Amino acid sequence: MISSVKNEKVKGLKKLHKRKERMNTNTFVVEGFHLLEEASKSEWEILEIIAQEDIIVPDWTENYPMERVSDNVMEHISQTTTPQGVLAVMRMKNQEERKGNHFLIIDSIQDPGNLGTIIRTADAAGMDGIVLGEGTVDLYNDKVIRATQGSIFHIPIYHADLRQELGILKGKGFSIWATALWNATNYNETVPEDKVAIIMGNEGAGVHPELLKLADTIVTIPIYGKAESLNVSIAAGILMYHLKR
Repeated sequence: MISSVKNEKVKGLKKLHKRKERMNTNTFVVEGFHLLEEASKSEWEILEIIAQEDIIVPDWTENYPMERVSDNVMEHISQTTTPQGVLAVMRMKNQEERKGNHFLIIDSIQDPGNLGTIIRTADAAGMDGIVLGEGTVDLYNDKVIRATQGSIFHIPIYHADLRQELGILKGKGFSIWATALWNATNYNETVPEDKVAIIMGNEGAGVHPELLKLADTIVTIPIYGKAESLNVSIAAGILMYHLKR
């Protein structure tokens, strides 16, 4: 059992709190029983489980290497306010070629909670994949992962140059939708084509103008009350379910 925060493995785990180290090692940390179980049911690779000394772990954890640590070490490496006493080191996954007819394109969304909620909703709505563009919050940020509630392991998520990505999708017969407040059609007045990719933009600036120019359809969600706008994750959910009507 590891009981010192100065242990080299503990130092390595602590470093994974930073994006740079996650990218250097191609690994990240998942924390909590629910997320670990969702990961274990997926095709993602669990490298090692770290469990607090007095925590009872499920039987399935016997399939993976495990290291026990003391309470103070778990508190040191945990990124939650009230640690459950178990986490796992996982390998990042390179997703395969895009398959399916419905994709969500993420342009510079920066709030971890928003991205995580969008991923969770896209999973629930049966989307075929999510493409993350430059400027978007790190997929492996712990707050993003927690907000997905495990959906990060269920739906393909890709990283790409969005201008190139849109060109590829259009070449495959996709209709590109983008969201904007002006010069747009109410989403509920549109009839989704067989293949649709929806661009969701930055919380403050919206979809980048260059990407708007590449869109086939500009849609908006009507505001019936006095709110200035909808949260981007809520807007994404409305549009994704519209595709599935």
